[in-house]
Amino acid sequence: MSLTDLKPQAVRRSPEDLVEHMKSFKLTPKFSAGVWFFTPGGNRFHVPYGKERTIAERLEIAANLADYGLKGMEAHYPNEVNEDNLHIWQKFEKDSGIKLIAICPLLFRDQTFEFGSLSSPIKEKRKEAIELFKRALQLNKVMKTDFAICWPGIDGYENGFGIDFAAMRARFVEGMAEAMDAVPGVRVAFEPKPYEPRGHILFGNTAEGMIMCHQVQDLLRNPVNRKILDGGDIMVGLNPEIGHVLMAYEDLPYAYSWPLSEGRLVHVHLNSQPLGNYDQDLNVGAISPELLDGMMYVLKMHSYQSWFGIDINPVRMPVETAVKINIDAVKASCDRVNDLDHESIIYAANNPEKARGWIEAYLLRARTPHPEKLPPLPPLKK
Repeated sequence: MSLTDLKPQAVRRSPEDLVEHMKSFKLTPKFSAGVWFFTPGGNRFHVPYGKERTIAERLEIAANLADYGLKGMEAHYPNEVNEDNLHIWQKFEKDSGIKLIAICPLLFRDQTFEFGSLSSPIKEKRKEAIELFKRALQLNKVMKTDFAICWPGIDGYENGFGIDFAAMRARFVEGMAEAMDAVPGVRVAFEPKPYEPRGHILFGNTAEGMIMCHQVQDLLRNPVNRKILDGGDIMVGLNPEIGHVLMAYEDLPYAYSWPLSEGRLVHVHLNSQPLGNYDQDLNVGAISPELLDGMMYVLKMHSYQSWFGIDINPVRMPVETAVKINIDAVKASCDRVNDLDHESIIYAANNPEKARGWIEAYLLRARTPHPEKLPPLPPLKK
């Protein structure tokens, strides 16, 4: 499998060069979606609102969204994609033109991983997790995906008294490195989340996720992986989800700037979320659309060209409707960001003493459907 070149994300530019970049580089989203939300999901408070769909039935719905812009799918191994149903996915790719872009090891649901997966202190359970990770990476190779996604949902704790946290983190990192060296050449996108289902999840925010990327890469020894790293590419990056970032009370654009600054933003999971709270997976832009635009502006500054992954939980609307709403929301945000006065914005950001309040006043006018009803914006004093 070929790895996407992420190095352009890390290019640093002078304000003058950044203006030219912002004028010439356009955010042109290509969309993927998780197959998990194409069937009704329940939780501990209510049953699923609808009949569970088979993988074939879910993919039939996805295929009908190809013309609307859905071009990629994501799935977990082994519950959603596995060796026995691979032919269904292969036929789906051939018939629809939609690519399976990522296979994620399911390390959080089974009772086997009650006390953690890669970080488990129980040796045989941790070994099972590593072997599952290896098989998922191998299937990524077979399907020629773009990357694998790892979310450590069950690796964490509630009561931290007496826990050797350093050992727990080391077990997780070493386990991931072991799996990646056993099946070399597959890039992994790590997805931080601060809590839920565990009270605290390992590597739960963006900064901790960035540290983990470096720790895993430092342990990789397979010659295939070392050649990729020595060539300046990354093997472990991030797949930050909007909802998870906001659950951790992080600032959205600032958080995404971290992996971008190192060329580590492998993928993004998009939805919306109030600060803190439980993981709601609401439609993109339904809450705090200004944060979405701020994040998109940072993606544009750093030449983001990878997938825009939709990760939602459409509990009370048809999944087809929800996917279309989210595609429209992302396109609208990209259009808003692409059409801004980048020269003035970058000047104001770099000369704050000469542009007090200008960016806020400009964005207010850019977001209203009738800016002509507001007083004209005073010109910047350059």
